[in-house]
Amino acid sequence: MDFKDYKGVWVFIEEKDGGIAPVSLELLGAGRKLADKRGTELAGVLIGEKIKHLTKKVFEYGADTAYVYDQPIFKHYRTESYMKALLECSNKYKPEIILFGATSTGKDLASAVATDMPTGLTADTTELDVEEETGLLLASRPAFGGNIMATILCKKYRPQMATVRAKVMKALPPQAGRTGKVIEETISLKEEDIRTKVLEIVKETTKKVRIDEADIIVAGGKGLGSPEGFQLIHQLADTLGGAVGASRDVVEAGWINHAHQVGQTGVTVTPKIYFAIGISGAIQHVVGMKNSGLIIAINKDREAPIFQACHYGIVGDAFEIVPLFIEQFKKALSNEEVSVSYAREV
Repeated sequence: MDFKDYKGVWVFIEEKDGGIAPVSLELLGAGRKLADKRGTELAGVLIGEKIKHLTKKVFEYGADTAYVYDQPIFKHYRTESYMKALLECSNKYKPEIILFGATSTGKDLASAVATDMPTGLTADTTELDVEEETGLLLASRPAFGGNIMATILCKKYRPQMATVRAKVMKALPPQAGRTGKVIEETISLKEEDIRTKVLEIVKETTKKVRIDEADIIVAGGKGLGSPEGFQLIHQLADTLGGAVGASRDVVEAGWINHAHQVGQTGVTVTPKIYFAIGISGAIQHVVGMKNSGLIIAINKDREAPIFQACHYGIVGDAFEIVPLFIEQFKKALSNEEVSVSYAREV
């Protein structure tokens, strides 16, 4: 395999409800940085039906080129049809890097493509970089239960591939009027060639907790001692009109369900304000909330790793501090004077 034949950074652009999934726009931002460092182009790959108009947004968010497969057979996502299109496109144009959102579609497609090529795939990446001279993708993610960060390399195969969770990367500000090159491709694929058929799509009707959409999250850990102690988190969240988050230990202990778990094995969040109360700050948790606008940590252990990831930290007993927070916030929300003189930056 001659690596000199492989050039460019690609992002699989996932279509969602007639638009582009936010994670794809985030990956265009990350891909732009990688492409600029390598002095190469950034491309988006769109597969679907009636999706050519989405290229305008792809260019506005950083891409130089858009490869488009716009055919009726791609109306609904199916592993086999999308895989064949992406494999054909990749074998023809030979990118050195392909990035996918770590959605159900992205993970399914990436693993199928990587297996067929074959090449390496790093799943649930939280940090991306590239060696300027060699083009080696440095894909990092928590490992060994979130205790360390591992940087995974694919030294012998191309393209290098990675999936990245939503809200881990940041999209670039769109540049209105930015244009690029559209390359339209077709594939000789008939409906009878596909083994799976989409009979019906049923929208989920069960109401789910969506803490990833909250502006304020109050998250608690095992430092709160018990399910009863964890109720303090609910009280502060209710006062602020925020959502309740939790560490993995809390969820595994059965104090709250998995929909509230923040971290590598839970949800990645970027609220305006994130409270980490009684949370030690393991890597697997921090990667899920480190891009929050303001992080406030409360922990009795001065050496807790969470204090390395927060903007403001309070060393002390949450059962003494949080009730004071609740009292003062209630006053603030009633337009009364607020005084939090006990808070100090660590």
